[in-house]
Amino acid sequence: MKLEDAFLDQARSNRGLGSPFTAKVLTLLSKRLTPGTPVVDRMLHWPGDISNRSASLPLRLLGGLHALVLTGACPELIACYPPNDCPGEDKLGAALDVALENHVQPLMDWLDHPPQSNEVRRSAVMISGAHWLAAKFGISDFVVSELGAAAGLNLMWDRFRLDLAWGVIGPRASPVLLDPDWRGPPPPEAKVSIIDRRGVDIAPLDPHDPGDALRLVSYLWPDQPWRIERARAAMEMCDAAVDDTDTCDWLRERLATPRPGAIHLVTHTVAWQYFPEATREGCLAALEEAGARATADAPLARLSMEGDERKGEGAPIELTIWPGGHKLGLGRVDFHGRWIDWNAPPEHSPRKKKEEP
Repeated sequence: MKLEDAFLDQARSNRGLGSPFTAKVLTLLSKRLTPGTPVVDRMLHWPGDISNRSASLPLRLLGGLHALVLTGACPELIACYPPNDCPGEDKLGAALDVALENHVQPLMDWLDHPPQSNEVRRSAVMISGAHWLAAKFGISDFVVSELGAAAGLNLMWDRFRLDLAWGVIGPRASPVLLDPDWRGPPPPEAKVSIIDRRGVDIAPLDPHDPGDALRLVSYLWPDQPWRIERARAAMEMCDAAVDDTDTCDWLRERLATPRPGAIHLVTHTVAWQYFPEATREGCLAALEEAGARATADAPLARLSMEGDERKGEGAPIELTIWPGGHKLGLGRVDFHGRWIDWNAPPEHSPRKKKEEP
């Protein structure tokens, strides 16, 4: 994919995800990709896939620009970014030119790292999937392991409040409210408790470190302040540990010890695409090895939401459960958790109505 096409494709995606301002920024950037400046030259010579299915190069630059605003480093951009009114293309374009020319090193640093937004609303998938599993196995305790966990915000899903038309799941007093547009039947009712939670990431972030907190917020879009507020509320309560180590070795070690009476739930959301092929293969092998040891009293499950070829239709919610290695589709979800199209197999749902005699 050409660099200009990658920026325009991301602009369409951002517009579809309800961020017209960042779509405008990305469109204007697509017109500023001629060789001759360090930041643009580096992007033009980027190896491999630069699209939002892999390196997500446009989102890296977009995060860097937002960081210049949040830190007060670029007054020209600040004047154009929310909460200020969006200016015309000439003024916004000129501010982007200043940023690209005068803030080279900070933007280069942001290009070094894949996005780590830790979109908190994705936790609605974890909550719903966990309740489905608890109802299926009749087990309430969970050991949770997240791959590509960033700051671990989505490891805290049991402390978030999920509001649905049928009622509330989770603590009512939680400062983190999830209220997706829910389509389909409600998730099953079940008791759920996390007895052990831990994540792994190639570059873990500490939500209580000012620099890491800046990185998390910078990847959120400035014309969507409610996402930023929700993330900051989750950061305040987060106490999940995220390890900086080899993902495959970490997962194999996490899965090595059976936990009778608990479901071991392995999760990842929009992270798989950033893993090298060897890491993906190693994780799959670790899951299969542990799955062969799983029992009805100590089941294993892998729950994911990762992009596929159905652009503009969110991501599939996929679940694999052991023993048996059965693969199930639970529906689809908006990448930012704005809606969930829940379609769990009815034969496993405790809410399925009994047939009349």
